[in-house]
Amino acid sequence: MQIVSYNIQFGTGRDEKVDLARIADTVRGADLIALQEVERHAKRTGMVDQAAVLASLLPEYYWVYGPGMDLSADVMGPGGQPFHRRRQFGNMLLSKTPILTARNHLLPKMGTLEQFSLQRCALEGVIHSPKGKALRAMSVHLSHLSDADREPQVARLLDIHQRAYHEGPGWCGTRVSEAFTEGQEAAPMPREALIMGDFNFSWRSPLYDRIVGPLSDAFGRMPYRDGLIDSWVAAGHREDEGCTCHSGSVADGDRIDYCFVSSELSKHLSNAWIDEDSIGSDHQAIWIDMDI
Repeated sequence: MQIVSYNIQFGTGRDEKVDLARIADTVRGADLIALQEVERHAKRTGMVDQAAVLASLLPEYYWVYGPGMDLSADVMGPGGQPFHRRRQFGNMLLSKTPILTARNHLLPKMGTLEQFSLQRCALEGVIHSPKGKALRAMSVHLSHLSDADREPQVARLLDIHQRAYHEGPGWCGTRVSEAFTEGQEAAPMPREALIMGDFNFSWRSPLYDRIVGPLSDAFGRMPYRDGLIDSWVAAGHREDEGCTCHSGSVADGDRIDYCFVSSELSKHLSNAWIDEDSIGSDHQAIWIDMDI
């Protein structure tokens, strides 16, 4: 199973050109795709519904979209009737197998006085792997401001991950009418998860330790038995290797995009790499291979 995560910077490449076709070409072929910074009906990208365009460019995939920012882009149409549309900025999941259920989790946000603060989210979907394993996948984008802003977002993400199996899918139980289920069985809500996206921090951040476990001078990284693993490291790379961001910001030259996987799933990892040739964004796509 091939998995890719890519912050597409609303399709705007390092050459400043907006080109969704090259975004689609960069991720095409993966079994599961997590995208961040997908926008709808924004002036800077021609009022295009980027989620719909990407779906049309990748017709072999099922997809869901979840906005963080959601604003009115309505206009008054002919005859005094409103033309409804939303300006949205968020995340997307695409899968070669059906996305059985989906949830869009809004993350805590700092209400800053001067700095630009944007509502972030984590889009979660449940799929089956090519070999039939039920998996939870999340496409995540955390705040660009600081670890102080990201800390409650990481706490919320870990809480979502830990509570998911206990809470179950969107509906569960046996005492439910067929008129509601429409003949479908309740979807699974597996413990195993892949949490992917732009976390806006490097391996040096204490938030990285919060996710993958503390670092011991004597014994190295100490992951939790029921915790999350950095797939890049599990596949044989060093934590301080790799670059996924060329934004010109403080994160320039760092690895700030990750695919964290449940400790049980890490046993199935075979490879992880960064697509250093991808220029369709200020980020680079990260890939992992899993035998599952």
